[in-house]
Amino acid sequence: MGVPKEIKDQEGRVGITPAGVSTLIAQGHEVNIETGAGIYAGFSNEQYSDAGARLVSASDAWQCELVVKVKEPLPSEYVFLDQQMVFTFFHLAGVDPNLTTTLLSNGTTAIAYETLTDQQGRLPLLAPMSAIAGNMSALVGNYYLAKFNGGKGVQLGNVLGKRHGKVVVVGDGIVGQHAAKTASGMGANVFIAGIDTEHMANLKSHALADAEFFLSTPENLTAHLQDTDLLIGAVLARGAHAPKLISDAMIGTMQPGSVAVDVSIDQGGCFSSSKPTSHSAPVFVKHDVIHYCVTNMPGAYPRTATLALMDATLPYIVKIANAGKSRLLQDAELLSAINTFDGRLTLKPVAEALNRLADYQPFE
Repeated sequence: MGVPKEIKDQEGRVGITPAGVSTLIAQGHEVNIETGAGIYAGFSNEQYSDAGARLVSASDAWQCELVVKVKEPLPSEYVFLDQQMVFTFFHLAGVDPNLTTTLLSNGTTAIAYETLTDQQGRLPLLAPMSAIAGNMSALVGNYYLAKFNGGKGVQLGNVLGKRHGKVVVVGDGIVGQHAAKTASGMGANVFIAGIDTEHMANLKSHALADAEFFLSTPENLTAHLQDTDLLIGAVLARGAHAPKLISDAMIGTMQPGSVAVDVSIDQGGCFSSSKPTSHSAPVFVKHDVIHYCVTNMPGAYPRTATLALMDATLPYIVKIANAGKSRLLQDAELLSAINTFDGRLTLKPVAEALNRLADYQPFE
């Protein structure tokens, strides 16, 4: 298998750690690591070679039966896509549609971390990155509220009994829960919008007692946004384009200098005013509101993120390597992660998001 170096802006994560290499080598697999792939995550070339990996060029890392990455292939990497299996975050509904076209035309098997579903209906490979992004959303939101960043000059935390900052989190999944916990820990007044009243009641009773919950409707959201300092978008539809729950008009009701962090941007974003940004240029202002829409937020903490991701992905990497392409379809969990296979688009939410239902061919 091959592990290329990530080339997305300021992306420091790596698909396999040296410890992961040791596990795979012990099971009889060969591992090719692009030279320098793990540097930003704190893993040296020597650590990989000592673990048994072979240090190779980018081209050689891609020319393997199984390629393990973190982020979707970028246009400059399309030339490497062939009939191999690629295991990574794809987010096909929210990225360049040409990637899907290339995957289909080249017969690439795209196995997506974000759609792999376990027997309990959970998304185990998405969960650790969702936690990091959720924590980060509250932190960067507080940072951009600073006056020198163009923010309204409100700190989220309580200071000597003065006004707490107000945070509205749209979505009560893993991203939303971690965003709320971090913001609450800072002393903010946190309000969470969800659609499942039973789930919200359970969170209120056990995990997020300090937060307030409300039903996610346009009317309720609009009423809250008028005095919201930080808005965090944390909604998810498995494999699909994120629903646009916050309109431009709703953003326009927020006070100048407020901040909107759209964690859902890697799936297209849940604010209609959102557009993808990068760690190098993370924000833009629209309707006098600072928007933070970085598509690879966990990449800012590559050491933590890589170790957390490896704990989740390694059992599946081993399973794929042992099974090979011919037996992928016999495993229900791996089957749920396959987005393209032998020129077929196999995940309906992706086909719907890209208006490519004509190419949709589900597994029997």
